[in-house]
Amino acid sequence: MPKTVIHFFALVAFLCVTHNLRAQEKLSENAEIYVLTLGPYQGELYSAFGHSAIRVVDTTEGLDDIYNWGVFDFDQPNFYLNFARGYLYYKLGVHDYERFRDYYIYHNRYIHAQKLNLSQAQKQKLFDYLQWNSLPENQNYRYDYFYNNCATKVRDVMLTVFGDSVKFDGSYVQTDYSIRDLTDIYLAQQPWGDLGIDICLGLPMDKKASPDEYMFLPDYIESGFNHATIGSVPLVSETISIYESREEETKSSLFHPLIVFIVFAILVLALSIWDFRRKKLSKWFDALLFGILGLVGCLLFFLWFFTDHKAAAVNFNLLWAFPLHLVVAFALFKDRGWLIKYFRIYDVILSISILFWFFLPQQLNLDLMPLVLVVLMRSSVNYYLRKV
Repeated sequence: MPKTVIHFFALVAFLCVTHNLRAQEKLSENAEIYVLTLGPYQGELYSAFGHSAIRVVDTTEGLDDIYNWGVFDFDQPNFYLNFARGYLYYKLGVHDYERFRDYYIYHNRYIHAQKLNLSQAQKQKLFDYLQWNSLPENQNYRYDYFYNNCATKVRDVMLTVFGDSVKFDGSYVQTDYSIRDLTDIYLAQQPWGDLGIDICLGLPMDKKASPDEYMFLPDYIESGFNHATIGSVPLVSETISIYESREEETKSSLFHPLIVFIVFAILVLALSIWDFRRKKLSKWFDALLFGILGLVGCLLFFLWFFTDHKAAAVNFNLLWAFPLHLVVAFALFKDRGWLIKYFRIYDVILSISILFWFFLPQQLNLDLMPLVLVVLMRSSVNYYLRKV
């Protein structure tokens, strides 16, 4: 269904109930509405991308609230099952502005406020929608990492309430980043989190992002609003810096995926040389290695075919994390003739994958290369020693 149709029906639905709003919820002439952009925080994976919200302040009515679409409830029915299947529901929460602001300042996250250039009637219309959206029966929505999150909701609310009178000019986007590129930039200080996302999410992450798709990131919501119009006037009248984050020292660690996998590869090389010299396989190690890889492969297969995580489809990481490795892990302790053929075929597949690593449609994480070489090494060792 086209977005304009969805926005139309959402607007009709909220207009049908706004007559129930209390009279004191009318805004005074002093009311202002802001879009807030909150800076990233590297203490948690989910907060590394920043945050967006809407602030409604009316000093005459004693109103100063934050409308925040980033709220989720661990106690919702089947939370973890729904999360795994891609059926995660977030909701709109309404918070006191000062407590909200102080939380972000405490974590040294910048706060930018864009005052919306709205008439009194437009402010009231937007406020009525926010009130309707915050009702228990309307506040929940189906969350998507890249297409329906706390940032995109701020943009989509404007389009729902004001329709085609709001225009977002995406010409300010001068880069050709994919969604994966944008994710990598924001996770530069969280290499393990970045690695996990790169493993679990497949080819849809590598499409060139449109200006609209850039706006899954709060920073681009801010830029997008700065380049938007409502009617014939700019949508933002001014941008206020409420708090600018202090510069913090970037922490480096030897516990980085690339370093860990290189050390692991060296140890496995030593083990493989020892196996060749004694002409005997370390079956316990191979069973553990291929068992773990098989489990990872089963997870990737599950995410692709049995969940609603659209970004997890067509995942080329299955070339090295092959689900059948789980079967192989249990077969390694017996002399199975088919294992020789399996490892020979897999050696070819993996060798071609490594050769064309940088030319595959999906951008695979470079930190994985030592690990993939380990898998090739142990596959080759199994092939040659089982032939003897």
